[in-house]
Amino acid sequence: MRYAYGVTTALLLGGAALSLATGLPAVGQVAQNDAQHMANVVPRSGAPASFADLTQQLQPAVVNISTRQKVQVRNANPFAGTPFADLFGGQGSGPQTREAQSLGSGFVISADGYVVTNNHVIVADGQGQVESITVTMPDGTEYPAKLVGRDAPSDLAVLKIDAGKPLPFVKFGDSRTARVGDWVIAIGNPFGLGGTVTSGIISAVYRNTGAGGAYDRYLQTDASINRGNSGGPMFDMNGAVIGINNAIFSPTGGSVGIGFAIPAEIAAPIVDKLIKGQSIDRGYLGVQIAPVTEDVADSLGLPNKRGELVQTVQPGQPAAAAGIQPGDVVLKIDGKDVTPEQTLSFIVANTAPGKRIPVEVVRGGKRMTLNAVVGKRPSDEELAQSTFNPNTPQEEDAYNRSPQKQGEGLVEKSMGLSVLALNPQIARQIGMPDGTKGLVIAMVDGSSDAGTKGLQRGDVILSANGNDVTSVAELESAVRAAKAAGRQAIMLRVQRRGQPATFLPVRLR
Repeated sequence: MRYAYGVTTALLLGGAALSLATGLPAVGQVAQNDAQHMANVVPRSGAPASFADLTQQLQPAVVNISTRQKVQVRNANPFAGTPFADLFGGQGSGPQTREAQSLGSGFVISADGYVVTNNHVIVADGQGQVESITVTMPDGTEYPAKLVGRDAPSDLAVLKIDAGKPLPFVKFGDSRTARVGDWVIAIGNPFGLGGTVTSGIISAVYRNTGAGGAYDRYLQTDASINRGNSGGPMFDMNGAVIGINNAIFSPTGGSVGIGFAIPAEIAAPIVDKLIKGQSIDRGYLGVQIAPVTEDVADSLGLPNKRGELVQTVQPGQPAAAAGIQPGDVVLKIDGKDVTPEQTLSFIVANTAPGKRIPVEVVRGGKRMTLNAVVGKRPSDEELAQSTFNPNTPQEEDAYNRSPQKQGEGLVEKSMGLSVLALNPQIARQIGMPDGTKGLVIAMVDGSSDAGTKGLQRGDVILSANGNDVTSVAELESAVRAAKAAGRQAIMLRVQRRGQPATFLPVRLR
């Protein structure tokens, strides 16, 4: 579980369900005028009289899932790599493994025993090696489960159990019809307490949590969801699974009424492919993006917070071939608006590789439409090999020149920065590639917006508002132009040692 006031993969380990194949109606009676029926109805408008009948039908298809795994852990020998390592008898001198267990929820989606859950329930922290998986039915019967397939990007997994008899099961509903305020119930295994039912409403649809990625698009609910509910279902009042409980936002580790579920419209097609053993091909452009915040919009002179900012473009990938450049703001992809609820990553990932699509961007204040042929997303391993690791240990910074304050210069007053023209000697000292051109930051006012956003001594400013800057005068000119245009911020492109260049809007003062 990862908390810290953030979205956490909840390991909510719980159950999920669809319309049970029991021959019973999936919902309570429709409201009638006859008073003798009023105690058992689930009115279209207003609070249900009870969830008991619905729960009784759905609960048999919700299961608990437990796993035994081997997880590799870091070296525990504090003297490893020193002459004193043998004081521990050589133990801990290499990678160690430990036994781990996970406990979560799932739901049966077919009479022959296919079970859906979260990938993080099956693989602890994404790194565990599964040794055994056990599915426990509501009546306490246990079955060994086989892992049919899993998909880390969407955090979904499918298991198979052989019960020797038809099992009660549920079906996916249509999450696209879900509305804010609709009643929902969740069934799961919070804190190992099996068969727990909670209720609430849908608080938001297509919530973007800021975690990034193609599947940062959830149904938000205030139904209590806790550790152990992961993989469990979120049901609508028709008994259909419209979401799979996945994560929570919590400062304490417990439910505070903000839970997130993977929408059924995303989960169902992926589950179907996993069952059939089909590959899950996702679209790919080869860009790194950032949201268009108020500061970004102000720095670029955009009328409102729309689209997403291209930070980097990978050479040889579809975006580069289409002419997309760092600093472009993508407004539309394939005719679809890029919004916080419908991100560029989501649109592209759900576009078939090989499809030719229009990409509408803003560059230098002008709109233009480019055409890109969507590629196939590389595997996580291939992506890791092609990108820098920002956590790679670095040598001690050799940039030891005395800070040079520029007094009452325009850059100092407006941005809280002192900068120097980058020359080959300084570039070598700060570990920049040969030929890098720009301005190196010598001092940062911690109270400025630049300081608040993390700019630091040794960072190199490559451009300002889309124009290369190699002298203090050029940066001052960019500041004057921004102020003359009535902008409250300026867009800098900044290079830090060992990391790709990124765009950062800095507010002027």
